[in-house]
Amino acid sequence: MEPELDGAAAEEQELGWGRSLPVPSVQEIVRKDPNCVPERYIRDQIKRDEISKLSDLNIPVVDFSKLSGGDEAELNKLDLACKDWGFFQIVHHGISEDVLYRIRNAMAAFFDLPIEEKKTYAMADNDLQGYGQAYVVSEEQKLDWNDLVYLMTEPVRRRSYRYWPITVPDFKDALTTYSDQVKRVAIQLLSHLSLLMNMKREGLLNLHGEMGLGMRLNYYPACSRPDEVMGVSPHSDGSSITILLQDEDIAGLQIKHKGEWIPVEPIPHALVVNIGDAIEAWSNGTYQSIEHRAVTNERKSRMSLATFVIPDENAEIGPLEQMIDATLLPKMYRNVKYLDYIRYTLARKMEGKAHTHLLKLDHEDLKQT
Repeated sequence: MEPELDGAAAEEQELGWGRSLPVPSVQEIVRKDPNCVPERYIRDQIKRDEISKLSDLNIPVVDFSKLSGGDEAELNKLDLACKDWGFFQIVHHGISEDVLYRIRNAMAAFFDLPIEEKKTYAMADNDLQGYGQAYVVSEEQKLDWNDLVYLMTEPVRRRSYRYWPITVPDFKDALTTYSDQVKRVAIQLLSHLSLLMNMKREGLLNLHGEMGLGMRLNYYPACSRPDEVMGVSPHSDGSSITILLQDEDIAGLQIKHKGEWIPVEPIPHALVVNIGDAIEAWSNGTYQSIEHRAVTNERKSRMSLATFVIPDENAEIGPLEQMIDATLLPKMYRNVKYLDYIRYTLARKMEGKAHTHLLKLDHEDLKQT
């Protein structure tokens, strides 16, 4: 069943995936006045007291080298991590410390550029690539306390090099090298998940069609009122999986687990992986995308780099036959063209798991399946 697009989403059909309205640079706001927090960033509903008090509660850690070596115990650990958490960290993933160091340096160098130079890489009116903000769809919504650069790195033909800063030494080479390495990790992760979903190793990769990689380079300035401001609003990811390179010094990512917000503490050189909406649909909810957010802090700025693994625009997301059991797990999601889904999500602000409502079958639909 094809989703019904409302007027806002339908308009975007001539523009690709969508657009985000331009907003002021948060980094520049803080540079001019470290104590300034405009009203549009203030939120009354933030509940920091929901953060788990269990200091030993951490997301699972998976040894990627053991997975690659065919270790059954590690594959079972991956399965449980996806079912119980939807988030995990991977260590021994094979991306060298030098590659991680270079990409972090390249990001820092970009965000250190003067604002007028950064503006030369600003998102166009009809393009989500470039420097700016994301998911800004109205002049009234509350804003997130971050600046970002969004770049497509795969497939190569989707790269818009006009948004890649030529004045930052090593930016292009560092990002290209990191992208190649993350692509390798993503393909291997998808192969392991394919086995867990009763497919051949290439099953999920084939479902993606021409797999894409979208990279979001995040800069979170320090904030004088961190208990009233969000770095990134609570949301789930529209990707199949997301691979995150965290700041090594400051924990900013939090995930919703059993009703509580769990901080994801950085592990040196590790990558954080989470299940996205596409795999939630393909797995019929066996693996679910998890609500997560980024918080701010008073002490110092931080950076992160999220890589979204994206199905081809013409791919279809929806429950795979082997993930449906008429008795134990009936079909819970409708089949949707991925392009329609991503346009739907990008036409709306981030709001928890609200975007997956398009995918969920309602009670009347379930009675007919």
